[in-house]
Amino acid sequence: MEILDAVVIGAGQAGLSTAYHLGRRGLSHVVLDADEGPGGAWQHRWDSLTMHEVHGIAALPDSAAPGGSERRASDVLPAYFRAYEAAHDIPVLRPVRVDRVTDDDGLLLTHAGERTWTSRTLVNATGTWSHPFVPRYPGMETFAGEQLHTADYPGAEHFRGRRTVVVGGGASAVQLLGEIALVTDTLWVTRRPPVWRTDDFTPEAGRAAVALVEDRVRRGLPPASVVSVTGLALREQEQAAARLGAYERRPMFASVEPDGVRFADGAFEPAEVILWATGFRPAVTHLGPLRLRSRHGGIRLDGTTAVADPRVQLVGYGPSASTIGANRAGRTAARGVAAWVDRAQATA
Repeated sequence: MEILDAVVIGAGQAGLSTAYHLGRRGLSHVVLDADEGPGGAWQHRWDSLTMHEVHGIAALPDSAAPGGSERRASDVLPAYFRAYEAAHDIPVLRPVRVDRVTDDDGLLLTHAGERTWTSRTLVNATGTWSHPFVPRYPGMETFAGEQLHTADYPGAEHFRGRRTVVVGGGASAVQLLGEIALVTDTLWVTRRPPVWRTDDFTPEAGRAAVALVEDRVRRGLPPASVVSVTGLALREQEQAAARLGAYERRPMFASVEPDGVRFADGAFEPAEVILWATGFRPAVTHLGPLRLRSRHGGIRLDGTTAVADPRVQLVGYGPSASTIGANRAGRTAARGVAAWVDRAQATA
């Protein structure tokens, strides 16, 4: 039976960064990726998202990141990841969808259907894209129109002439309203009033925002998005939608009816589409058998190390969900794997 130093689950930015640093340290590992091809979540992003519109892509270790252009991010970044995997001989197996991870007398077993990998440590780099979150509201099942999540966004033309309710107070809601409001009537609803950023987003402000998210995972709370603490800002391409009133937000509706939404004060708004821009949750259900969650509902971390089980590293979770954070987390996780392997060998 082969015992690997580490199994990495996920081949997005965090997983590839981790694999690079594991390889540099001479640690045996394999990367298991659920997708058919390279690119992580980027290969699933909507076609209208160009490299000019993404929020900056940090280069993977020992490489140069693609710059801004009018090309689709869903084309450019998978090609970048593919070339990176080949250039650095990253040992990726795909498509492999992990079912669960279990403990076997001190070793970790990663199960995917009938296949199993045995390792001393685990690096979870599954991100959030595969777990879109849609809240439940009374009457949702009666809606006669279309409901979809931003994970399935088909482009603005899909909404032309169809009154659309956009739900959610994050950056994706703002961005998609900027497109949809140009082709149809929209209504924006959020649970809380959006917080708009009026100052420049300096590096210092970015570090302060990340520190707040880090504090949550350090205490075992469910991670929050960085934008929840940085605030929202309209980009130049969203100014036309702003002039149309797309960002005049309404409080969240109380229920859904066949042809629209009903608010707590009894007011009704007709709708043909509801777009749930309500974010994602960490894809960590396969880690359930390891019982990593704290009583607060999140996985408590010390850096990238799971406090409940130091054999497990989490990258792309909480503060490391950005591309810059993912790179840093990959280096930290590889260091954590090396430290555990050294301890295990010393006591063998």
